Amino acid sequence: MRLLVTGAAGFLGSHLTDRLLAEGHDVIGMDNLITGSERNVAHLAGNRRFKLVRQDVSQPFDVKGPLDGILHLASPASPPDYQRWPIETLMVGSYGTHRGLALAQEKGARFFLASTSEVYGDPVEHPQTESYRGNVNPVGPRAMYDEAKRFAEAITSSYHRSFGTDTRIVRIFNTYGPRMRPEDGRVVSNFIVQALSGRPITIYGDGSQTRSFCYVSDLIEGFYRLYQSEHCDPVNLGNPGEFTVKELAETVKEMTGSAAPIVYKPLPEDDPKVRRPDITQARSRLGWSPKVALKDGLSSTIEYFRKIVLS
Repeated sequence: MRLLVTGAAGFLGSHLTDRLLAEGHDVIGMDNLITGSERNVAHLAGNRRFKLVRQDVSQPFDVKGPLDGILHLASPASPPDYQRWPIETLMVGSYGTHRGLALAQEKGARFFLASTSEVYGDPVEHPQTESYRGNVNPVGPRAMYDEAKRFAEAITSSYHRSFGTDTRIVRIFNTYGPRMRPEDGRVVSNFIVQALSGRPITIYGDGSQTRSFCYVSDLIEGFYRLYQSEHCDPVNLGNPGEFTVKELAETVKEMTGSAAPIVYKPLPEDDPKVRRPDITQARSRLGWSPKVALKDGLSSTIEYFRKIVLS
């Protein structure tokens, strides 16, 4: 297939690009490099089946020739990033998604939307099923990301219902692994970088809030299975293993051998207290479940950051 991946130089986009190329497909990657990095796809230099185009997909763009699929991953995805670029985040979730859908409709291509568990907000249902409609603050400090993704799901579903566009929607839960940025601002990268640097490991709140951490290779396997499936409704992809933030901090501290102290700061507004996917749909429809245990995934991720932080 000939495929377009938006956000191809990002953490998830670059891993997905690798998988698509390994499966024998041709990939056009688009990225404006706000949070992506050419370093993530540098190993693909000279690969004739890959081309990286610097492009903000919220602005008009076109792709000449046939396209079989568009996989839309472009967006800032960590709180520091989308709070630094709130308008850009809203634009890529709205205009960027609309432009991708219009192109998919024109080309007769399948459209794959990378949505997020953030559409559930600070959930009162636990674990979260795809039928749960969420508890989102539309004017809060995380709203630019939450609402951008909610809009993206709405317009994707509307294209499917109104025009018959072939669509897929994945709701991603906390994912980690190599190619995360040291300054990403998400909890796994924060803790590892702080531990390796000997800086205080910062927990926001009392550390009792929970997250479910999915290693990147597991997520990409789920992406590929969902893309190839015939399932058009949203699907949760994540690891249902649930850990407190304090447990994660203590695990990272132990695995890095760090003497860094753990310190506590106030919990940010609207920070979810719990987050855990119900993956019944992924298991039944895709035959997918995560395989990588947290400590195994952390080991690979720590080694990646050790080379960056200590080099």
